[in-house]
Amino acid sequence: MKRALITGITGQDGSYLAELLLEKGYDVHGVIRRSSTFNTSRLEHLYKDPHEKGNRLHLHYGDITDGVGISNLVRDLAPHEIYNLAAQSHVKVSFEMPDFTAQVDAVGTIRLLEAIRAAKIETKFYQASTSELYGSTPPPQSEISQFAPQSPYAAAKLYSYWVVRNYRDAYGLHATNGILFNHESPRRGETFVTRKITMAAARIKLGLQTKLYLGNLEAIRDWGFAPEYVESMWLMLQQNVPDDFVVATGIGATVREFCEAAFSTLGLDYRDYVETEDRYTRPTEVDALIGDSSKAEKVLGWKAKTHWRELAEIMVRSDLDKFSH
Repeated sequence: MKRALITGITGQDGSYLAELLLEKGYDVHGVIRRSSTFNTSRLEHLYKDPHEKGNRLHLHYGDITDGVGISNLVRDLAPHEIYNLAAQSHVKVSFEMPDFTAQVDAVGTIRLLEAIRAAKIETKFYQASTSELYGSTPPPQSEISQFAPQSPYAAAKLYSYWVVRNYRDAYGLHATNGILFNHESPRRGETFVTRKITMAAARIKLGLQTKLYLGNLEAIRDWGFAPEYVESMWLMLQQNVPDDFVVATGIGATVREFCEAAFSTLGLDYRDYVETEDRYTRPTEVDALIGDSSKAEKVLGWKAKTHWRELAEIMVRSDLDKFSH
């Protein structure tokens, strides 16, 4: 039975990836941070009593900022695959918490790579990279496009991107960067713009909210469906040779258009409810991210099935159901 270790398993991607790997017969181990409150809501439908026979989901207390703990876990588990999804992943927050963002998103990656190297184990490593690496580079962005990070988050992720490539070249590690463009779902964190929009539309429809305040409505993003994107992560680690891949739909939309799609799904006009506020704008803006994933399609056989308008409908109907109960 294959063993996989997932950091960031309690997040959107981590929970979908855990589902996928369990379906494929893996023994799945996840790292969760110690907290006085439970932070495993996205995993509740997967969780079984550890004493139950046949349980294949195992959660371990740990933190990507604790190098000793991570190193011990990697050595003891000797997983066949490691997926590093742990991150401070909110771009706007990275301006407010740049040091923490660097410790988690940059140094955390090298802690894992060093743990693999020190343990001398045969494992395949996936690094969750990001379209934010491209920053101000005009779309479409592919694996050969220039990186121009516009936030502490993107800069920290750029360090991780290059250190993965360095460990691949220097030590022969099977280490891969997945440069995933924005991917969303009903499990998306509530502070991310797509989820803010779909929750607000649902709450306004139900009379629970009156206004939605956002930042730059003209920013263009390439939004895909998270469950499809985690499949690309798995496909990358099934390759004999490690490489780096852009994963995207290839179709962009503005935040304004996403608002229109979400609100119109419920028969509402977003213009009656959405207002802009400076507090939600970034010090340096990223105007347009639209990915070219032709390499992933050719090598991995992966192609996006769900695009932004359908995604908005899926999310807003899920939130309407959630707030109706």
